[in-house]
Amino acid sequence: MTSYDVRDQVNDHLLTPENSALVIIDYQPIQVDSIKSMDKDLMVKNITKLAKIAKLYNLPVILSTVNVETGANKPTIPEITEVLEGVPSYDRTSINAWEDKEFREAVEATGRKNLIMTALWTEACLSFPTLDAIKDGYETFPVVDAVGGTSPEAHETALRRMEQAGAHLTSWVQVACELQRDWNRTDTSQEFAQILFSDMH
Repeated sequence: MTSYDVRDQVNDHLLTPENSALVIIDYQPIQVDSIKSMDKDLMVKNITKLAKIAKLYNLPVILSTVNVETGANKPTIPEITEVLEGVPSYDRTSINAWEDKEFREAVEATGRKNLIMTALWTEACLSFPTLDAIKDGYETFPVVDAVGGTSPEAHETALRRMEQAGAHLTSWVQVACELQRDWNRTDTSQEFAQILFSDMH
């Protein structure tokens, strides 16, 4: 029962706390209410747990909204902002966040090449920046059970398009386990378990 030494956290081919960033785009009331590809409450629960995981492992988080400053939309839902208190939010008018200067600069400033991608909707605000990030040399990891589309077909088709372009589909539990990697990492293992197993049915 002997673990190997911790692998190179920057150059590991798997996600680590040192080589990854979390992107959260457009988890706003209108978008959440329009989701038809999965149970909305479960989706909110999953993205909130993913935000807690990012905070636990000190991942850079890029949070973005659309059309808050124009008055056409409301800010990120409180379930997320309460977890990510103090994290700046980049408001846009562009549907594709990659076409917003401040958002793109914030991603680049993390220095991370592995982007854990979440957004509403899967078919637009997730797929467009994911496809652009791949083209710009990033490894992307769309979290399939923390995102949603306007229909199951729209969600699934967008996932297929991203995967065909080279995105690595994942789930929030897989991300959590990939970052923790070993139960003997006791500085995070207890909180990891609490996030992982809370509300499991």
